[in-house]
Amino acid sequence: MIMVAKKIFDVDSCYTIFSCNHPEVVSRLLELFHSTEGDSNVKMIILKGNGRAFCAGGDVAAVVRKGNWKLGTDVFREEFTLNYVMATYSKPQVCAMPETALGLFPDVGASYFYSRLPGFFGEYAGLTGARLDGAEMLACGLATHFVPSERLLFLEQALAKVNTSDPDVISAIISRFSHIPKLKEGSPYHKMNIINRCFSRRTIEEIISSLENEAINQKDDWISSTIQSLKKASPTSLKISLRSMREGRLQGVGRCLIQDYMMLCHVLRGEFSKDFFEWEPSRLELIRDDDVDCYFSKIDDEDWEDLKLPPRSNLPPYAIAKL
Repeated sequence: MIMVAKKIFDVDSCYTIFSCNHPEVVSRLLELFHSTEGDSNVKMIILKGNGRAFCAGGDVAAVVRKGNWKLGTDVFREEFTLNYVMATYSKPQVCAMPETALGLFPDVGASYFYSRLPGFFGEYAGLTGARLDGAEMLACGLATHFVPSERLLFLEQALAKVNTSDPDVISAIISRFSHIPKLKEGSPYHKMNIINRCFSRRTIEEIISSLENEAINQKDDWISSTIQSLKKASPTSLKISLRSMREGRLQGVGRCLIQDYMMLCHVLRGEFSKDFFEWEPSRLELIRDDDVDCYFSKIDDEDWEDLKLPPRSNLPPYAIAKL
């Protein structure tokens, strides 16, 4: 039996859920991940969106509607716990983030997986909010296979016949339906030399300055658009995102999620910045190192607690990102 995430009802003994980060759906997903992990009849999880893509921003919208920052932290506490359970789930999962522009930062453990992309491509993607296509995700390691949309139904039918949780067997089946797409001529992945030179810099200001120097030496629309993306983004989010990814290179997925949750609580509380609603401070030079440090400190509130992740045995490799 497989678990297919699509809508909230049960069909033919397959657990099915609408894939979205709405709070009620997160609760249902967490419940089903827990209940199926020990079920020997469930061999793998298939997650898919009900439409052309997964939902993005549903959790943000829900928190804004709630208004109370502590109620918002409850929403994200459960969501981050689900992220951790998924990251440490013992059975294979098959499943088909531009948030500095929201005044937030790439969270849900992005500091773990972005920091492990080749060179400094993770810093580029996380800071600019660049949207990667399938070929780019495959090239940088965010995806393991590329399956054309017209073959997804046939893949799902093939996986439904599998009676094993062996990841090598499942990977081999997916490979039968996949191919390696060609990177577009204008793909940022072709710009790795520039990305590594510029996004390896210590600060956001130095990254932008380095890109501007590149723009002087060569006329390149990609460099110009990258500079504009950084200058349009939330200054505070850029600062805390860069530090988060740099620290994530040396942390496990659990520690990255705990840190992301603490940072997110600071953002929701709004004691240092109101970037969730408008850019404040509005310029990079107005943000001190001490301001950034505050997002990585415990919240001074007697009712607030760190994210407490459940004990898990199937931890992902504690790998330090290779440059």
